[in-house]
Amino acid sequence: MKPRAGMFRRLAVPVLGGLALFIMWRWFEHHQVYHPSRALDATGAELGRPFEEANFRSRDGVELHGWFFPPAGAAPGAARVLLFCHGNAGNITHRLDTCDAMLETGAAVFVFDYRGYGRSRGRPSEEGTYLDAQAAHAWLRARGFSPSHILAFGESLGGAVACELVLREPCGGLILQSTFTSIPDIGAELFPWLPVRRLARIRYDTQAKLPRVKVPVLVMHSRADDLVGFAHAEKNFAAANPPKLFCELSGDHNNPLADRARFIGGLRQFFQLIESNPAAAAPGASPEASGPKQP
Repeated sequence: MKPRAGMFRRLAVPVLGGLALFIMWRWFEHHQVYHPSRALDATGAELGRPFEEANFRSRDGVELHGWFFPPAGAAPGAARVLLFCHGNAGNITHRLDTCDAMLETGAAVFVFDYRGYGRSRGRPSEEGTYLDAQAAHAWLRARGFSPSHILAFGESLGGAVACELVLREPCGGLILQSTFTSIPDIGAELFPWLPVRRLARIRYDTQAKLPRVKVPVLVMHSRADDLVGFAHAEKNFAAANPPKLFCELSGDHNNPLADRARFIGGLRQFFQLIESNPAAAAPGASPEASGPKQP
């Protein structure tokens, strides 16, 4: 029995060590991708606009929370609405300035928290964030918004969520603001000494999905982005089908409103692109050629 026990110990040490490394890597990966905050630092009333608390459920039963800001002077269901998928840190209370800029375009805004963020229950995951965006889309549909009026807006990691949303649900357009090509790509840049591309389980592979997107696409990015390099935006734009538009922003990764007028102008120009390509904006339609602005 002693030789067998010694052999078992010799086998158990590398197996348990490998398991421990695997668990540590998964923990590290998850905590690098998701930085949720439960504490709400605002009430939603700070913008001085009417708004509605939205409480809804994902398809897998997770309770979610968001804020809906109707457009000024228009029937909510008849207006264009920006479905705001935010980035990987904080929660919806940290996006009020962006919501305010969006509302200046005349569109409605629905900003929601993924599971594990703010008042939304659960724990974040890649598939979970996709289901959460689908639930937010369903909430808007229940409010009377037509698919062609729902524009999926994604900030940073939210761009990957928004990209998946337009593949799963009918939408009128896709907006990628400060969005990376994929988690393995950005991870390899941030941690070049780690085999990120081989080990990554969380993908958010926007660049690979964009060729299948059949609605107008707007890419917004700053050359001064100190986290997600400008090359990510160029690659995403190249992968997208026309009609598409590129809007170059100012400021670093966390300050897309450094030039507020440019941010708002980019959105308005995109709305015009959608209006001039009604077939491309219709759910399930094939993309049509247009003359996009190159980055």
